Amino acid sequence: MDTTATCTGHSTTGRRLYLALELSNSKWKLGFTVGMGQDPRQRTIEAGDTRALRQEIAQAKQRFFLGPDSPVVSCYEAGRDGFWLHRYLTQEGIENQVVDSSSIEVNRRARRAKTDRIDLGKLLAMLIRYHEGERSVWRTVRVPTVAQEDRRQLHRELTTLKQARTQHSNRIQGLLVSQGVRLRVTPEFSQQLAEARTWDGSPVAPGLQDRLLREFEQWSFIQAQIRALEAQRRELIRTSDDPDIVMVRQLLKLRGIGVNSAWVFVMEVFGWREIKNRRQVGALFGLAPTPYASGSSAREQGISKAGNPLARTMAIEIAWGWLRYQPDSELTLWYQERYGHGNKRQRRVGIVALARKLVVALWRYLTTGLVPTGAILKAA
Repeated sequence: MDTTATCTGHSTTGRRLYLALELSNSKWKLGFTVGMGQDPRQRTIEAGDTRALRQEIAQAKQRFFLGPDSPVVSCYEAGRDGFWLHRYLTQEGIENQVVDSSSIEVNRRARRAKTDRIDLGKLLAMLIRYHEGERSVWRTVRVPTVAQEDRRQLHRELTTLKQARTQHSNRIQGLLVSQGVRLRVTPEFSQQLAEARTWDGSPVAPGLQDRLLREFEQWSFIQAQIRALEAQRRELIRTSDDPDIVMVRQLLKLRGIGVNSAWVFVMEVFGWREIKNRRQVGALFGLAPTPYASGSSAREQGISKAGNPLARTMAIEIAWGWLRYQPDSELTLWYQERYGHGNKRQRRVGIVALARKLVVALWRYLTTGLVPTGAILKAA
């Protein structure tokens, strides 16, 4: 900052405008400044009103005596608004950062003042520190392209639909159990319900039957959607030449890796992340250790769980399957030697460690073609 702008009777150095956005569902709060020591200019606009946002930026430049072509640096916290705002700001020539909310430092007092105005001022101060080179002040989010973000819709919709199917199935079985009837929810459920008898041999009451049939209709509709999406995914795996799909097919060559896990690993992590080392792999999956060492006290607090929750859940599930389908692999032998003879808790701790080693091995397999030591490939 080597030029001088005069503002409100005193001088301040600054060549660029700093903008922080505090987003909510109905209103956006904007904070502007040109450097440390300046009282931020705060404004409120309707959520999503990009025209008002442009006007406020132009007025802020006039207010701080900046030229219309002066660069703007902005930030906002990752959340419900996703990445469209980042793409819009970038298109407008603004250098924007999407900030991981959990990485923002906070006051450790038991009671502290928290308002949008205070949060906005803090974001502005941290933005200036970050832009001046203090990169550790927070963690920024890597923004996917539109195509990369779109590829995640299929398996995420499948996950949502399967959860909804489970809810309907549990509700049906719970209502039946309350009458002493136990039936599985299958495509033949309607016929089985008509033949079912309660604890005293009487048929299910008509009001309850109607409710159960309506629940079953919703279950059947969701089941059809799940099958259609799974068929679409199978067709993509079979025919697509997209680099991400090629990576999915490569993972599927390993015994113990199925369609669900291969798809999630690639679309959520491996397909678009620029991973440099194994530590980043562990962090992206939320499987990085969090040691605590202060003075004479030292202990392990467990994994961070700061990564992708869907990928982490799948990694731990696949780790259990790896023990079964890859019994002679180096990873399985390591687990059996270290944790195999322990109690239930020790084995569960060990499976998390195995999951971390496994995803690192899968990353190396995708990037270098090196098959995990001792692992078996599926028959052609």
